[in-house]
Amino acid sequence: MTEIFQLNVTCLSFRRIADTIKFILLVEMGAQGNMVQMRAEDYGLLVGGMRKGPRNKITDVPGVTVGHGTVDTADHKTGVTVVIPQPENPFTHKLPAAACCMNGFGKTTGLLQLRELGTLETPIALTNTLNVGLVQDALVEYMVERCQVEGVELRSVNPVVGECNDAILNRITERAVGREQVFAALAAAALDFAEGDVGAGKGTVCHGLKGGIGSASRIMEFDGATYTLGLLVQSNHGVLSDLTIDGVKVGAELSRKVETSKTDQGSILAVLATDLPLDARQLGRVARRISVGLARLGSYLGHGSGEIFLAFSTANPFLVENEAAVRTTLAFHEEKMDVPFRAAAECAEEAVLNSLLTAHTVTGYRGHTVTALTDLWKPGT
Repeated sequence: MTEIFQLNVTCLSFRRIADTIKFILLVEMGAQGNMVQMRAEDYGLLVGGMRKGPRNKITDVPGVTVGHGTVDTADHKTGVTVVIPQPENPFTHKLPAAACCMNGFGKTTGLLQLRELGTLETPIALTNTLNVGLVQDALVEYMVERCQVEGVELRSVNPVVGECNDAILNRITERAVGREQVFAALAAAALDFAEGDVGAGKGTVCHGLKGGIGSASRIMEFDGATYTLGLLVQSNHGVLSDLTIDGVKVGAELSRKVETSKTDQGSILAVLATDLPLDARQLGRVARRISVGLARLGSYLGHGSGEIFLAFSTANPFLVENEAAVRTTLAFHEEKMDVPFRAAAECAEEAVLNSLLTAHTVTGYRGHTVTALTDLWKPGT
């Protein structure tokens, strides 16, 4: 097990370990057992010109890990995906953070305080629309127990939970995601993780095809030092006829083969991480460039689609134990922002592509089937 897994298990009270261990093993087999997946670059699709990280995932940012909890039954195609921003307790090591709402048709929690204070103090969880409350409650429970183990007083905490509506494939009103899945995903968080129809992406639909979880990263160099920007998406947006890949409008032809919605309804959640020392205002500027990557793929940010982008930096943590009124931080030159802007745009385009290319055709609630892109089209065909 990783150190992250060991730390999270100690935060679980012993009376709950027996209840979760079976699910944890199932999550690990599902999320860790299929790491060899065909992604955009494996198909010869090269997005942008910047250098990629070794995994080409958000976890290329040092300290960041990702875990999934997937619910996969005849009626339930859903789950939760967690992004753990650092090994340290995020409540005592608050990170600079920002949120960008390009279209506010969504139910994400925690944004009000995050935007006001500019800090992140919990892991970020993604799930389905009607499970936001249960997942938020589980995150609160996790933070309370972790702080108790570490002897930290916690009287208030701001959990951040994003969502997409997966009701086409999932019997969403039964709210199948809760504490068990959240704790298991936290415990299973690792540097490598599956993409496509897994975790919070199990039931999502992107450009009328099977969407899901996707990720990408880019390397940046400044003053002889190397920094990383990574992105993870939960894709559930777009219209098939608009889908554009590598400049080719492939969706126009595909839309004549399968029947899909003609309106952009669903949402996309994106989580951006970097170790570049950006402050909250700069993180917000970078997060807005995620929309560029979506537009390259044909999205126009429709009325019924919530586009919510979260961003944090692992540099310059706000240490609770530091009571000094004035503190010293690193600052990034404003005139150099074009580089992280480009990195965010490239990562967004490739992450959504990866979510489409790694997803499988899924049949779910009421027999509804959503077809995978690769069952209809492959690059070069």
